[in-house]
Amino acid sequence: MKGISSEIEISASAEKVWQVLTDFDSFPEWNPFIKMIEGNIEVGEKFKVFLKLPDSKSMTFRPKCLKAEQKKELRWIGHMIIPGLFDGEHSFIIEPVEDNKVRFIQKELFRGIFTPLIMKSIGEKTQQGFEEMNRALKERAETS
Repeated sequence: MKGISSEIEISASAEKVWQVLTDFDSFPEWNPFIKMIEGNIEVGEKFKVFLKLPDSKSMTFRPKCLKAEQKKELRWIGHMIIPGLFDGEHSFIIEPVEDNKVRFIQKELFRGIFTPLIMKSIGEKTQQGFEEMNRALKERAETS
């Protein structure tokens, strides 16, 4: 198992951060990492994610929603072809720090037999994508 994580403090309420994070129609305007999400984000449902790693081609995958707790956490799991080859469990976590300030954590746990090989090629770019998205989310939540 291999994990990647990035966190940032945002001077906005958990409600505001959740609103920006789940306004998928606006992603093309501000999100440099996840360009688009299509479908319903409900536990047990599959949806479509269009992802752009820095300096790389776009990728599309169809993860399954594991958790969607308003103002707290959105989590999904995706698989490459079949489960067990290369699986990624992605989480967006919003933790209150004080009034109108939250810690936003984006992380992913990877597992499967191809994890070491694939992470060598995309690990650093994925980390960079997390950090770029977190900064963009902060800016959007604090200024809109």
